[in-house]
Amino acid sequence: MKVDEIGCQERVVTQWTPEQEDLRDAVKAYAQAEIAPHAAQFDEDSQFPEDHFQKLAEMGFLGLPVPEEYGGVGADLISYILMIEELAYACGATALAVSAHTSLATLPILQFGTEEQKERYLPALASGEKVGSFGLTESRAGSDSGATQTRAVLDGDHYVLNGSKLYITNASRAGVFVATARTSKENTGVHGISSFIIEAETEGLKIGKKEEKLGLRGSDTCEVIFEDCRVPKENLLGKEGEGFVNFMKTLEGGRIGIGALAIGLARCSLDHAKAYSQERKAFGKPISNLGAIQMKLADMATSIHAATLLVYDATRRRMLGMDHTTEAAMAKLFASEMAVKCCKEGIQILGGNGYSREYPLERLYRDAKLLEIGEGTSEIQRLVISKNILRD
Repeated sequence: MKVDEIGCQERVVTQWTPEQEDLRDAVKAYAQAEIAPHAAQFDEDSQFPEDHFQKLAEMGFLGLPVPEEYGGVGADLISYILMIEELAYACGATALAVSAHTSLATLPILQFGTEEQKERYLPALASGEKVGSFGLTESRAGSDSGATQTRAVLDGDHYVLNGSKLYITNASRAGVFVATARTSKENTGVHGISSFIIEAETEGLKIGKKEEKLGLRGSDTCEVIFEDCRVPKENLLGKEGEGFVNFMKTLEGGRIGIGALAIGLARCSLDHAKAYSQERKAFGKPISNLGAIQMKLADMATSIHAATLLVYDATRRRMLGMDHTTEAAMAKLFASEMAVKCCKEGIQILGGNGYSREYPLERLYRDAKLLEIGEGTSEIQRLVISKNILRD
């Protein structure tokens, strides 16, 4: 029986609709022609890809999964994941900036916001008029995000926020922040944490130091400080006290996005390693003739394909409204560790050249490392997975 005869529900996991293919090809064409040639310079200068970010916005890619009634394209989640993958292939820092803007700032407003909040903020985020940023991590609340110390106290028609957030992507460029703060008077763990939409111009919101990072250096990462920051009561995102629960749901989608980013970096590493192995000669023949090199390339390709299946499966589950907590954690865990390994093996294939900054492998390796840490470390993903399988 042919695929077309049994419908799209029975498609091979890596088979796309014509619309999805057209979108992926459009992103790929732009990313390879306009972004990839500058990726090394973004890294060297720790330079946010401002012009390209705005160009992506003009092309509609920042509002890809946002419904048309809120100024977006209304594309499905698969299309969004394909976009992140292709951007990452060209430049990991650009992909991270877009992913944080969309997955962590825009989509929570779409999922948990009131109609008034959606109408007010989504069009500006979807169009790129405003960049989105998400604040969760603190100095004492990383993997243990239930230990949030930032507090929000209701004072008349405003919540007054005091505290700080660390390692916040897009922070100095953001026009809209979505951030968590404890609204309960006592430290009650994950309970009593709420989330807020905070405009960058709000008095009391300050941007702290910019982080000097190992990789993804073109992605802007800063501390965000709240000092008697007065946020209108109507900017509470979701119900008071449900911020932690809501952002665990948000992070499930974010973890799938990290998986896609990992695939893009790993694919890029494999392609560079493969091309090099076919050109570089040793003992009179291309090193691709050597069994040791062939084994590495085979392992890299197999791992990338396995990660791809995990990421796409988790994506489809999320699209269908199915429970996907375990699958998202598995996808993020496997894909991030796979990317680090593939980039490492790519360097090994290039030998001394792989260690040189004249080739992109060392940058890909540095970029990939964050994926094992951000949006839940590998250790946290294993805890999530083990907890769920033991419960089952």
